[in-house]
Amino acid sequence: MPASTVEFRALGPVEIAVDGRPEAAFAAKPRTLLALLLLDVNRVAERDWLIDQLWAGDPPNAAHAALRAYAYRLRKHLDQCNGGAALRGRTGGYLLEVEPAAVDVHRFETLTARGRRSLQDGDQANAIAAFQEGLGLWRGMAAFAGVDVPAVRDRARRLDELRLEVTEQYLGAALESGASAGAVPELEALTAAHPLREGFWRLLMLSLYRDGRQGEALEAYQRLYRLLDDELGIRPSIPIEQLHQRILVGDPQLQHRPADQAPVEPRPRPAPVRPVPRQLPAANVHFTGREAQLAELDGLLERPGTVGVLTGTGGIGKTALAIHWAHKAADRFPDGQLYLNLCGFDPSGEPIAPEAAVRSFLDALGVPPEDIPTALETQTALYRSLLADKRLLLVLDNARDDAQVRPLLPGFPGTLVLVTGRHQLTGLLTQGAQAIRLDPLATREAERLLTDRLQGRRIAREPEAAQQIIDACAGLPLALAIVAARAAFRPDFPLAAIAAELADADHRLDALADSDPAIDVRAVFSWSYRALTAEAARLFRLLSVHPEPGFSLAAAAAIAEAPPQRTARLLAELTRANLLDEPVPGRHSFHDLLRAYAAEQADRVDGREDLLAASRRMLDCYLSTAFTATRLLDPHRDPITVTAAPGPAPTPLEDDTAASAWFAAEGTSIAAAVRHAADQGLDVHCWQLAWALRDHLDLGPWHDQAAMWELAIEAARRIPDAAAEVRLSRLLAEAYSHLDRTEDGHALLDAARAQCRTLGDRVGEAHVHLIQARLWMRQQRYDEGIASGRESLALYRAADHLTGQASALNTTGWIHSLAGDHERALARCEQALAILERIGDRHSQAATLDSLGYAHHQLGGYDRALAYFGAALDLYREIGGARGEALVLGSLAETRYAIGDIAGARRTWRESLRLFELLGHRDADKVRARLAELP
Repeated sequence: MPASTVEFRALGPVEIAVDGRPEAAFAAKPRTLLALLLLDVNRVAERDWLIDQLWAGDPPNAAHAALRAYAYRLRKHLDQCNGGAALRGRTGGYLLEVEPAAVDVHRFETLTARGRRSLQDGDQANAIAAFQEGLGLWRGMAAFAGVDVPAVRDRARRLDELRLEVTEQYLGAALESGASAGAVPELEALTAAHPLREGFWRLLMLSLYRDGRQGEALEAYQRLYRLLDDELGIRPSIPIEQLHQRILVGDPQLQHRPADQAPVEPRPRPAPVRPVPRQLPAANVHFTGREAQLAELDGLLERPGTVGVLTGTGGIGKTALAIHWAHKAADRFPDGQLYLNLCGFDPSGEPIAPEAAVRSFLDALGVPPEDIPTALETQTALYRSLLADKRLLLVLDNARDDAQVRPLLPGFPGTLVLVTGRHQLTGLLTQGAQAIRLDPLATREAERLLTDRLQGRRIAREPEAAQQIIDACAGLPLALAIVAARAAFRPDFPLAAIAAELADADHRLDALADSDPAIDVRAVFSWSYRALTAEAARLFRLLSVHPEPGFSLAAAAAIAEAPPQRTARLLAELTRANLLDEPVPGRHSFHDLLRAYAAEQADRVDGREDLLAASRRMLDCYLSTAFTATRLLDPHRDPITVTAAPGPAPTPLEDDTAASAWFAAEGTSIAAAVRHAADQGLDVHCWQLAWALRDHLDLGPWHDQAAMWELAIEAARRIPDAAAEVRLSRLLAEAYSHLDRTEDGHALLDAARAQCRTLGDRVGEAHVHLIQARLWMRQQRYDEGIASGRESLALYRAADHLTGQASALNTTGWIHSLAGDHERALARCEQALAILERIGDRHSQAATLDSLGYAHHQLGGYDRALAYFGAALDLYREIGGARGEALVLGSLAETRYAIGDIAGARRTWRESLRLFELLGHRDADKVRARLAELP
């Protein structure tokens, strides 16, 4: 079947077209999913972000399942289209794999860039052709029509604005080339639809004048004048005023001149000779990296009149990048380059006032002092008039806020403005400025910076020390530059000594200190910190108690002991100041060195008791929610008594899907919180958090689990809490059995069994026997395993513990199966299943159905095996057990392979592999190996 031509259309209603014909319309949610994926094709869209967008921040309980269903529908549709596009599941999200040229938005943006380059090169014909083709892709007045979610709205607004810009450039080029016959009606419609866009009015006035309708051109100016006066209380811009004057006197230069007609000589007008400003500071000769951001800055050159905003924390390299790029691009601005340090965060004095900045630029532009007006408004008008017809680069460095920058923006297409600032300058961004965020350098970029500053041989002699330095500086260019300068000054000084200095986290900022505050990391951070409100500064300090760089709003609110709304406002203030990052909606994170600075300030300002109380509130928040999540995921697990307070912003968990998602998001933080609790002497929090993590840790490496249980057992012993020690010993013993430390596991279990007898805990003793059965099983000592399983079953029956009885029967049955006694295995597992169905334990039911499927497979009962595996699969999918689903899919594939269904086995193993990869599970390698063996 020949491949089809598939187009993804968003310049109008969102749709897919095959061979030029639109496909049947999608339902609202799948169409919205397609629109979100089209925002950035060939890049992974995070699952949580997609859910937040699809349900406007208020997802239903089954949001993850619904998203999977929409993705499945879309993937199936793309497969049927047979056009090469595909929807792929990736870790944490989905990727729409498609040739960019198949997306009309991409083609429109590409044609726009081509047309603008042609305009800059003076090639009107090619510019008109490119603009015309691009505008022809639109199928309505609005991009992404019919989709109304925040991210799509934002992109649609930008595309709609770009369409108007292109329309203006297209009509302007056509007017200049003489190919604009009949343009007046279109321009009349455009000025009516967009009355405040002066560009359309300018073209309308010029078009009317060239049609010999001078009076109507002047009347169009009067309409614009009245409109601006009524709506905004302002006059038309200087270019419009100048065009009005030229139409008024009948300037023949305004008439279109065919190529073979000689120009009308203009009347000579004396003009003052102005200097061409070249104010850029010297570039950093050691500048390296930032290729992606340099490409973004190059993209600004294709958008005349654009304002670019470089934003990032102190020391991240904003000024160095701006000056480096400005020197590279200087030849594109023949009328000069203006530069001013606005001192927005300068310890030596106040930020530069707008009037002082304007006066500085007027001086640079050669205006004699006696000709400079006294009022800021008239100074600004003169400044903008001087820039109106120039191609000039304006670099505004170290801006404090929008108010400082806004009066300095000329607003003409010939001037490109580049602003750097620690704050995000949200006001400029809402008015169309393009944000370019600087994050810490990637490891490879940091290596290049260090290698460039130091001799390559020196790095080669001490590669481990060099890597330790890079890790300690955490990608902050200023920190790397300080270390490199120190090392370069002392070429005989070993890098290992510098690395050792930086390895001390408590004194790392001392190693990055300097007598010059401009290049002292601590001082650079302090300028942003001192600009915070008192409440935000307190939160910044207290957040340093969090054991991981990243944290949720719930954790932050608990640490701050503040309502979530107020905490969110404070986090927004810290994010705007680039003291925190918000990598995904609702989660914030520290740069490592900023976190060290926050901890220093906390030690200096806040008392030990305040910091310990903040830690306790954070741990309470995690423990309360983790306990709830654990009970949802495994309601038949023997509970513990938890008295932790949930905090001011508890995370609502309504079902096991929400609980699983919460553990996926917070698991790393909770594991770190276990270690933090141990360090702070909060032993109850330590062992209970570890207990709650059991199901989540089951997805990770066994040595991580063992380290966690060892830490928790020590905490339980310090309390002392013998019952807790027994619980944790069982978990640690099982981890040991996977690490070839089975004898250590048995020793732990023997001690735990003795403690249970001392405590009179018969159920606990049964649990110990059950874990011991699994240890014997892994040693392939099946007789001992079956005996321990029987011991546990007897104790469970004596205590009338139904969940335990089912677990013992299923475990014993599985061991029988491994020992080759599949008939007995079936009997035990069927007994287990009957109990589990009676008590409604769906998690254990799924595991037992899998055991039954395995036994039937070994007996050659492939039909029964397929039925049991299918039932287990349905249950795991229903309860959201991705790990169990992946394991059962592997078993199901083996059975399909056994009956000769090679294609079915391949499909099933691939689905299993996809889930294991999403989980980051070690069994992915086994599935890849099985797939590789297939014919």
